[in-house]
Amino acid sequence: MHGPEKEFITILKQSGVDLVCTLPCDRVKKLIELLPTAYSSPLQHIPLTREEEGVGICAGATLAGKRTAIILQNTGIGNMINALLSLTGFYQLPLALFISHRGVYKEKIAAQIPMGEKLPGILKGAGIGYSLINTMADMNSIGKKLTALYDKNSMHAFLLSPQVWEDTAACSDPAAAQAPPAPCSAQSIKAEHGYLRADICGSRLKPVFTRFEVLETIAPYLESRVVVCNLGIPSKELFYIRHRPSNFYMLGSMGMATPIGLGVALSSDKEVVVIDGDGSLLMNPGSLATTAYCAPDKLIILAIDNSAYGSTGNQPTLTGKCVDLELVARGFGIQNTCKAAGKKQLINAIKIRGEGPRFIHCLALPGNKDVPNIPLHHLEIKRQVQEFLLTR
Repeated sequence: MHGPEKEFITILKQSGVDLVCTLPCDRVKKLIELLPTAYSSPLQHIPLTREEEGVGICAGATLAGKRTAIILQNTGIGNMINALLSLTGFYQLPLALFISHRGVYKEKIAAQIPMGEKLPGILKGAGIGYSLINTMADMNSIGKKLTALYDKNSMHAFLLSPQVWEDTAACSDPAAAQAPPAPCSAQSIKAEHGYLRADICGSRLKPVFTRFEVLETIAPYLESRVVVCNLGIPSKELFYIRHRPSNFYMLGSMGMATPIGLGVALSSDKEVVVIDGDGSLLMNPGSLATTAYCAPDKLIILAIDNSAYGSTGNQPTLTGKCVDLELVARGFGIQNTCKAAGKKQLINAIKIRGEGPRFIHCLALPGNKDVPNIPLHHLEIKRQVQEFLLTR
């Protein structure tokens, strides 16, 4: 390790950053190659399928006490701006964004230029502070700003010019770049419990309950678990049925339930249940691939599939026509899956502890319960969950 990569990683270490999500960019490929082995203590390095899921993973990890960062190319900001504002900013969760700033320095790809030129204005318009890191000398300012953002529960973007890395960009090891990443943790798959299915015959099951009735059925079995609940009416229904301080109610950021739960599961010894939905999972299906890769054994994803966008008027989703979410989960690598519809199936599936990650595809009837809004302030929701996670 040498030059700017060494300097950059030293700054991360000194600032206490212990979880980094990345998407590749040619200009920072050497840095990303070095990250997993650069720390003397284990660094959680999570390769992403899409920038937006990194926002959710980092949010969950931050709730559990981690200091998080994302390394990405500037084009990825367009894929994550809503999550940055309605999740990271809304719940005041600190996050460092290290952005490979393409399109402004010796750029040979014309399509990179529009986003590169407009990125500072986009960040300013979104209220996200940023710093231009154009030289090695500029890099010296990163540490102080990292300390400030973690102390103040804010986010900050560091725009890393290719100029910083150009002397080492050609030094990347091709063999290292092509090597498949090692999993974050070992995955244990056991067939004897009956919730692991070798064959998938979802057409044999028919929905019996609405989502509200599903939540009523499983609520007694969520005790002592962290629950990340999908946004909108699902969160309101869960609060109405049984509020617990360990429930993280999403109030925005559709598609982020599973990434948030994954971030918590990777950063805590608590068991985590994600209550997700068909519309949400279809919006961000790559998060299932990342879940399979990271393989946290205390994570359950309960996908309540009512073939409808319940919070926006019950418009149909594609699961009612051509998509089987259990097949999707297995195709992305989650081997521990089952389908459920009736009460006994649901209870048997949710009661089992460990042996994850597990994906429960719960078939449900469309429809919403008329329940009031959640009376808690969003920062109180965060505070309660953080206190639960940090209590041994």
